[in-house]
Amino acid sequence: MDPINDLHIKLFCDAADFSSLLTWSADPRIQGFTTNPTLVRKARILDYEAFARQLIRAIPDRPISFEVLADDPETIEEQALAIAGWGRNIYVKVPVTNTWGAFMGPVLRNLSRAGVRLNVTALFTLNQVEHVAACLDPSTPAIISVFAGRIADTGVDPSPIMRQAARILSSAPNVELLWASPRELLNIFQADEAGCDIITLLPEILAKLDLVGKDLDEYSRETVRMFYKDACTASYQIDTRRPVALTA
Repeated sequence: MDPINDLHIKLFCDAADFSSLLTWSADPRIQGFTTNPTLVRKARILDYEAFARQLIRAIPDRPISFEVLADDPETIEEQALAIAGWGRNIYVKVPVTNTWGAFMGPVLRNLSRAGVRLNVTALFTLNQVEHVAACLDPSTPAIISVFAGRIADTGVDPSPIMRQAARILSSAPNVELLWASPRELLNIFQADEAGCDIITLLPEILAKLDLVGKDLDEYSRETVRMFYKDACTASYQIDTRRPVALTA
């Protein structure tokens, strides 16, 4: 049995490489997909909307999040409405603030009331979680993405924050908490224990899923074999003909 199947959390693939997204869409463990402009740019995609529409046609049966590109509230709202019209499985990613730090509460409120399914992104604090939750229409599904991995990058354990965020959102049944920017496979289990609904993972982390439950003695031997094979392949040598006296 796959231990991943015993967890309550949903696994989303976070990517913009089309072939990689298609590959992971064939894995039944992957229940949704997310993207962002940085990933799209790294994938050398030139036409953002054309890429999005192609992906929606290829994966019509699970939620996919696409982010707005604007920074001013009026254009953010206009773009969000346009993106929402691209497909029935769309969640629109709207950042919690714009680049100068203005809270996007009025925009979130308007869009949620209009029935747009939002993925509110780039949250780092419980204060932000509370303010965003207060803006969402109870009848409209939404995702709140807290960047636990980037919180951890600052030396702060994100697990207590995520547990408290889950408690804050427990009275909002249509809102799912997403553990964003994970750094390792262990984060799946931490996110599940914290009460998160979703974790979004890059393909290089998803590629390690088959390691879950692996026998550690066997993993140790495989690691030793790897070191030995690479030493042999490189033809490294150590001169043992001149013994060196060891000092105490």
